[in-house]
Amino acid sequence: MKNTSIILAFVLCANFTYSQKLKGSDTVLPLAQKEAESYMKANKNAKINVTGGGSGVGISALVDGTTDIAMSSRKIKLTEKMKLADAGKSFKEATIAFDALAVVVNPANKVSQLTREQMEGIFTGKIKNWKEVGGEDLQIVVYSRESSSGTYDFFKEHVMNNKNYATSVLSMPATGSIIQSISQTKGAIGYVGLAYVEKEVKALNVSFDKGKKFVGPSMATAKDKSYPIIRPLFYYYLATVEKTVRPFVDYCLSVEGQKIVETIGYVPLTK
Repeated sequence: MKNTSIILAFVLCANFTYSQKLKGSDTVLPLAQKEAESYMKANKNAKINVTGGGSGVGISALVDGTTDIAMSSRKIKLTEKMKLADAGKSFKEATIAFDALAVVVNPANKVSQLTREQMEGIFTGKIKNWKEVGGEDLQIVVYSRESSSGTYDFFKEHVMNNKNYATSVLSMPATGSIIQSISQTKGAIGYVGLAYVEKEVKALNVSFDKGKKFVGPSMATAKDKSYPIIRPLFYYYLATVEKTVRPFVDYCLSVEGQKIVETIGYVPLTK
């Protein structure tokens, strides 16, 4: 009878499936999906569900207890830390990769470079026509992510010097929507993670030294930090579930996981 119990326990253990939920940043989404897929192939008992929605959505889900890992393309905010603290929840942060945030336009646009000041002018609404920045006489149509997006916050802080977006800016629910809209609109401009830059849009060279040097986003310029709009990508999780989620996080930080980072189009933690 004792041996039977041992065998039964072994069978139950062998068939045990543990599931995890990841939610948040659309920037991190394609990377997390690929790493989860690879991890589940090697760990048959693991089931990982990955959904987007924005960094703010992911961190809110972490506060509410409806996700195990929050994906974020920005640092957790003080207000979010306070909500977790008020709920008696301590959290852990893991930097999983880096991203070069690309400013993109329609391929038919003749403008190929912008200074930080010009980008600020465009996204705050002070610059309304492409002829003001060396282009043709064409109205600028500005696309942005929604305010729940970490990319929205990062761009506002690091490119716009914390100036407010113009009321005319068109907010999009996902990065893919920005790519599609810009590809169909000649006068459009927006920003996306490096992994989303495709032939349907054109990435601009940018300058953060008032036009002395312009650099375009690429794996090489991101790795050597010559491209000025670089940001870390994060996983946030509660300390109470660390034993459960840490194996997957460690996989993402491993040599194999970091190879996937570069395959997707983001920048691995080590050169």
